[in-house]
Amino acid sequence: MADSKEAQFQNDIITSMVAQGWLTGPASGYDRRTALYTEDLLSYFKDAWPERWDKFSKANPNKPEDLLVQKLVRELEQDGTLDVLRHGFKVPGVKIEPCSFKPDHGMNPDTIRRYQCNRLRVVQEVSYSPHFREGEYNPRLDLVLFVNGIPTATLELKSEFKQSVENAKRQYCKDRPTKDPLTRKPEPLLTFKRGALVHFAVSQDEVAMTTKLAGKDTFFLPFNLGSADGGAGNPLPDDDSQYATGYLWQRLFQPDAWLKVLGRFLHLDNQKMVFPRLHQWEVVNKLIDTTREEGPGKRYLIQHSAGSGKSNSIAWTAHQLASLYDTDGQKLFSSVIVITDRMVLDKQLQDTIYQFEHAQGVVKCITRDIGNQSKSEQLAEALAEQTRIIIVTIQTFPALFDALDKYPKLATGRYAVIADEAHSSQTGSSASKLKSILGSDQLEGDEISAEELLDAAVASRAPNERISYYAFTATPKAKTLELFGRPANPALPVSSDNKPEAFHLYSMRQAIEEGFILDVLQNYTTYSTAWKIAHPDGDDEEVDSKKARMKLARWVRLHPYNINQKVEVIVEHFRENIRHLLDGQAKAMVVTSSRQEAVRYQLAVMAYVKQMGYGDVYPLVAFSGSVLPDGVISEEVTEGSSMLNPGLNGRDLAEAFDTQDFNVMIAANKYQTGFDQPKLCAMYVDKKLQGVDCVQTLSRLNRTYPGKQTFILDFFNDAQDILEAFLPYYTKAELTDVTDPQIIYDLQKKLDVEGIYHWEEVESFALAFFDPKAAASKLSYYCQPAKERFAKRYKLAQESRQQALDFKRTAQTKGDSAGVKSAEASVKEAGEQVDQLDLFKKNLLSFVRLYEFLSQIIPYEDRELEQLCVFAKHLYPLLRVDRLDDEEVDVGELQLTHYRLTKRAEHQLRLNEEGGDYGLDPASAVGSGKAHDPEKKRLSEIIEALNDIFGAEVSDEDQLQFLTGIANRISRQEDVMAQVNGHSVEQVMHGLFPKRVLDTVLDAMTDHEKLSLEVLDNETKSRAFALVILKMLTTVTSQQNSVAI
Repeated sequence: MADSKEAQFQNDIITSMVAQGWLTGPASGYDRRTALYTEDLLSYFKDAWPERWDKFSKANPNKPEDLLVQKLVRELEQDGTLDVLRHGFKVPGVKIEPCSFKPDHGMNPDTIRRYQCNRLRVVQEVSYSPHFREGEYNPRLDLVLFVNGIPTATLELKSEFKQSVENAKRQYCKDRPTKDPLTRKPEPLLTFKRGALVHFAVSQDEVAMTTKLAGKDTFFLPFNLGSADGGAGNPLPDDDSQYATGYLWQRLFQPDAWLKVLGRFLHLDNQKMVFPRLHQWEVVNKLIDTTREEGPGKRYLIQHSAGSGKSNSIAWTAHQLASLYDTDGQKLFSSVIVITDRMVLDKQLQDTIYQFEHAQGVVKCITRDIGNQSKSEQLAEALAEQTRIIIVTIQTFPALFDALDKYPKLATGRYAVIADEAHSSQTGSSASKLKSILGSDQLEGDEISAEELLDAAVASRAPNERISYYAFTATPKAKTLELFGRPANPALPVSSDNKPEAFHLYSMRQAIEEGFILDVLQNYTTYSTAWKIAHPDGDDEEVDSKKARMKLARWVRLHPYNINQKVEVIVEHFRENIRHLLDGQAKAMVVTSSRQEAVRYQLAVMAYVKQMGYGDVYPLVAFSGSVLPDGVISEEVTEGSSMLNPGLNGRDLAEAFDTQDFNVMIAANKYQTGFDQPKLCAMYVDKKLQGVDCVQTLSRLNRTYPGKQTFILDFFNDAQDILEAFLPYYTKAELTDVTDPQIIYDLQKKLDVEGIYHWEEVESFALAFFDPKAAASKLSYYCQPAKERFAKRYKLAQESRQQALDFKRTAQTKGDSAGVKSAEASVKEAGEQVDQLDLFKKNLLSFVRLYEFLSQIIPYEDRELEQLCVFAKHLYPLLRVDRLDDEEVDVGELQLTHYRLTKRAEHQLRLNEEGGDYGLDPASAVGSGKAHDPEKKRLSEIIEALNDIFGAEVSDEDQLQFLTGIANRISRQEDVMAQVNGHSVEQVMHGLFPKRVLDTVLDAMTDHEKLSLEVLDNETKSRAFALVILKMLTTVTSQQNSVAI
């Protein structure tokens, strides 16, 4: 009969561990006073170090065994268990090493023999207190794990049939004191640093662990695999003979694995013992094992959410890669290069690695010029010395190329490159240049022809056997997945059915459910803005309608009244809901879309706070560069200007914001990625957010802090759009498809057919570019013909358009309708010619970007593509154009006549309740844009149309919200959108579309009852409304189709 009791669970664990090589034995072998299993300590030392034991026992003939124990206890109390296990200690004439860790290679048989002498023992039912009082105080632990007699871990077990893992945690907190409650003397087994290093609460379903017992203040971390659907907990085991938590004793406690944890993972950080969380331990081991098996030259994408402890994972990975050897005893990598924008990682790596090795110089950080030595010279020196770990910032990364260019000998090395938060700055041309230099097989001093260099450049696009890439990121883009991801079946080529995916995953969902980050979408409030503008005295010239709409919208965004209204909402919300949180330490961030807007916000907040007499709102503005004076900003300013940040006094902004001097940061494209401020509780968003940028920006709020709540007020975005931006990263980021390799050839054809360049010019340019002895003048010489052709055609098209416009005006004056119609056709034709040339220039840059990306994952081995890439890259900046017809939209006479800022809704956006497919789309529409003549309208028409949409009488029936809301809902209905995109207006209006619009209006009645009833009660209005929605959808679709990379 199967037994559900805790005792059976305990026996199963012990049986499994003994089968793996653990010893077991009676609890009587445990010495309560010393907290040692003395037999194992003495047996190990005598077996592993017989010469040292002989020397020690001869020097101490009077009870040498007792003396050794006594000396060990003294060191444990003084330096701690971890330090003693790793580094041992000295007594006169003898080095005592109580543990032997697995050597990096098997070349030394003595180190292998000593490693095999280690004695790992699991002991059950250990009454551990030297202060026990029979019948009164005699605490007991279910299991204790010893290494050579030294305690390393304790376990409290619970059977889920009676109690859960929470009961085991409570037992540690309440019934396993670190000091005797009566005498207050320490319990050596449970004393932090001195005793066992980690304590596990274990049931059949879950595991939790802590490295420091502190009574009711003990903090346990989950130690679980994650559920099958990416959340917290554990999946069901593979079969009914296993436990869901079997990974703990079958994998972590496997003798080699456990000794590696003690030797290569555990470390102290600011008096905190850091034990790897399960996903950290898993990913580091998986990376090291796979790299050892596959060798250099592979790519690994690690999708680990914020809150996953990436800094520690990178530190462990870097250290273990730096000491990795192949089966022949050869070091696998000359150096490990870590690219990061977090300088905290430098100190963390230095401190962590010193604990492992007690050696200086293992890590070198290069971030700036020092004295006469440039960054590239420092890098070259570090690489030449084969410094094991080199840290460079994203900004310093280009200096790596300079170093490798100057010192060709470095190219014979093998390198591991770890990218912290992998972004495009570490891919594309920079990455391929790194590969082409580091991976060169050319001997120093050999003559290299341009032909050979061109071939090398083509070859360098493919993965290089000397360079391995390890990309850590929480939010991989589609390109990152394609570049660093691995196909589900590595034996087959990448395809739609075998898409690249992350090598290892720790999801946002698991991080939220395990409590390592907060769900920032729980309190999400949207606001809508309605306004009306007038232009009574301005010129009413025809202008590009798209540009005019953008400029008018920007004018409204920067209008002092608009900003002042939002500032009032922000400041009052902050004072009422945020300021008092976290004992008055809570902070907020205002996200703006431009530097000019950020400065105006700062001035408005300062003025409003002063006007209201508030003494508890301290704003700080953050932006790069400077902002020139305008109608509101009186002088050119930077973020260090005393006019903007009077209390900054030269301090770093992030450090200043962490003090009580500031509590509201107004930011423009700064501190929206990689900025960790745990006390940040609120975000006020006045900027379009989408995709990865949306997730990264709002995730500044997700860091945990005791008692923290988060709030988002959004003046710009739709709640559903925000939710859909987060969903691809909530669990596993996946591609919807892979990029079609053929699109690079399609794009090449489009460029070729324009006739701007001739192919012999491309070939000649490429030969000169790759010829180390060619004169620089050749580059401009071979680009010049294409540059002149483009300029002549552009000028001719502009002049033709201007002549047609003049003819149109003349015909209008004369009332010549036929002439007007003919002129309009000529204007359209000339406009399309101008747009075709603009499109060529855009496609030229798209070709370079797409080829530099795709050539790293697809072996084109095509010299023509390489030649066109270098030619296009140099031709693009030469194609400068002066838009003769660029009409300046006159905003000088505009008036903001009506304005209303309305709270739309408070949302609890629930990531875990959204179904459907939320994948990342690959590059597919590159170069698909069509030439068209930009639509021209009179400024008064554009203003009238905007007023119709954005306000009219600006009543509570917020028309903009209503229209866009209906359009957004319709756009998500695939069957309807298929008709919209594939048929004429008449066909669409006779299909599903009108009914679906009415159904959607019905759904919106709760929020917009009056407007909904107007549409539903009148058939004419219903059709007109459907036509407006259709126009909005077709406009958006056509704009999307014209967008290229």
